[in-house]
Amino acid sequence: METKQLKLKLKIWRQKNLKSAGSFVDYDVQVSPDASFLEMLDELNNKLEIRGEEAVHFESDCREGICGTCGLVINGQPHGPLRKIATCQLHMRNFKDGDTIWVEPFRAKSFSIIKDLMIDRSGFDKILQAGGYISVNTGGVPDANAIPISKDIASLAMDAAECIGCGACVAACKNASAMLFVSAKVSQYALLPQGQPERYERVERMVRVMDELGFGSCTNTYACEAECPKGISVTNIARINREFLMSKVKSKAVEV
Repeated sequence: METKQLKLKLKIWRQKNLKSAGSFVDYDVQVSPDASFLEMLDELNNKLEIRGEEAVHFESDCREGICGTCGLVINGQPHGPLRKIATCQLHMRNFKDGDTIWVEPFRAKSFSIIKDLMIDRSGFDKILQAGGYISVNTGGVPDANAIPISKDIASLAMDAAECIGCGACVAACKNASAMLFVSAKVSQYALLPQGQPERYERVERMVRVMDELGFGSCTNTYACEAECPKGISVTNIARINREFLMSKVKSKAVEV
């Protein structure tokens, strides 16, 4: 039995490049309820190319909710109406026949538009380069259980490490703050023994680069946690604030 197709009207943001003015363009599509949102865009692009029109530019990679590249704002919400999923995990059965769907890129000064729905998230890479790593001495590899870590601490570190760097937290924040992303990357190392060597240097460097790149400040509205596809907790923001304050104390102690 053939599945009934959904008839939808798409209003997609089209913009040639950062310096060009953009606008929403209307498209009518018919799609299976079982198709993912990105598969729906694939089908639209196939039809546009057949007609000799330019395809809608958007990003995707794994399409399994892991890589974080597929972020879109759908009807005003980063990643769409469902909680704790990336755009690639959103299926068309969550919309009704005849719906109008607004699709646009993540909006933030620090996420400049490359083309259409594609944005430049290289700022996150620069923040990670500033301190998102640990020192490892070469030599014999220790056993996995050589350093005792409590289950609770290991779980908290793993929860923070789930962050996929998609940028939904920045898009959801009224200040375009990257604090949830940065705090998750700081927490995943600050909680574990392996992250102690650069612990306080890490937080200072990452926060400094975050500010230099133009990300806004956090005002604790919790919009970031609400839209995060991995449900990263704002408790990590409290932790990074403590880590940052401690870094100032530690640096003064070293000077003395």
